Amino acid sequence: MTHKTNIKSLFTPIKEEGLTTLKIRYDFRTDKFRLFAAKDWEPTFDFSQYNKTFCIDGIFTDNARYLNTLEVRELYKKYDLQDYLDQILELIRKGKHFGIDGFYNSKHDIRFLMHEHSRKFGLHNKSRAVMAGGIRRHFPEEEELEVIIDGLNLGRGMSFKNIAGDLPFGGCKATVQMKELDLDNMEVMGFLGFALNSTKDMTGPDMNFPTKMSDVMHEQGYSVQFTGGTKAKTGETGKPTAYGTYLSMKQAVRFKEGTESLDGKSIVVIGLGSVGYHMCDYLLQEDVKLYVADIKESSCNDIINKYPDKNIERVNVDEAYTMKVDIVCPCAIGGIFHDETISQLKCKYIWGPANNQLKASDQEEEYRLAELIAKRDILFQTAWWHNTAGVICGAEEYLYNGTIESLNRKIESILPVNTWKNLNNAKAMNITPTKSAYLSCEKLIYE
Repeated sequence: MTHKTNIKSLFTPIKEEGLTTLKIRYDFRTDKFRLFAAKDWEPTFDFSQYNKTFCIDGIFTDNARYLNTLEVRELYKKYDLQDYLDQILELIRKGKHFGIDGFYNSKHDIRFLMHEHSRKFGLHNKSRAVMAGGIRRHFPEEEELEVIIDGLNLGRGMSFKNIAGDLPFGGCKATVQMKELDLDNMEVMGFLGFALNSTKDMTGPDMNFPTKMSDVMHEQGYSVQFTGGTKAKTGETGKPTAYGTYLSMKQAVRFKEGTESLDGKSIVVIGLGSVGYHMCDYLLQEDVKLYVADIKESSCNDIINKYPDKNIERVNVDEAYTMKVDIVCPCAIGGIFHDETISQLKCKYIWGPANNQLKASDQEEEYRLAELIAKRDILFQTAWWHNTAGVICGAEEYLYNGTIESLNRKIESILPVNTWKNLNNAKAMNITPTKSAYLSCEKLIYE
């Protein structure tokens, strides 16, 4: 009997069958998938006791259930979701992803997905985490397919970003569909720590998760894999991400104009969150005309009021991308540059820390869009090549117990040099900087 549903979600059969766990594995060399689903705990299981009365590999129920690849396919067929499952599998195949791990908490309706692109560089790093990638929260009502596409793209980008940052980790990204996080709810915090640790990821709080999340994880003993908390010696990750992008931006200007100075440049910063705010701080060290755009007017006013003697003007987000300025600096959401928006660009550079700025779900589409940008004589390189200071920050805390000083030394020694080298390599090969960056990493990941 088929149970039809209008909601397309990988978690529908998991929820309806009382299961907790879903794992998808893909081998791009053989083009084979392995599917696994299970009931690993009861709905009443108390995750506040994680790492207190039980650990990762404990026994959580005497009524466990395990499904193999054929049984999982039949399960999704039962709920008329086989086409949706195949759609997800095709996304994984297209991006050469290692797979997806899913955990469902029925008590709090938490849908945790770890989008794993590659584990290769972390398999021999002598730490528990073999991958590195942030954790972000999506609202429960968001379309799951869009969440998964976003997570897979970000996970793929992290594989390359970690190479760009000279870090011994594979790449991944965690997405969690749930209501707003309550830092005092230890059942929820314990579950998120358990899920994250189960996937062997080193992470930092990303979109819609507070940085204090990492502090609580440490203090409660749920996970040392969380970094970038307010109490970390290396600080939160937003500021170093902005610093690395700023240093690389100066190299981009040097490449095109022969000087690292940004004096006299007009720059629009789009998104004034934990990265964009600090981006403004660094840019305003020089004599620039700064435009700021954010959906929150108060965020723009904060920057304007902080620098009363600087030349700063607020603009609408909708207008910001197509302004006639020297540099467009995206610092928030991705997927903003596609055929239509690229045709309207009036800038000389697109250079910002936002992830996945091109609206693409695979490398070939990124190459195509990057070519369109280059044809408009706009200098652009994929952001993972220069926004990697955030994950460098996490690794400096996680692996080395570092300080802000040791972190900044690494940022200054890696990111400007990498950008200068990539731009010149691209010029020598007559390809876009985006394609050049990918080519420098592909063999390391896929061979």
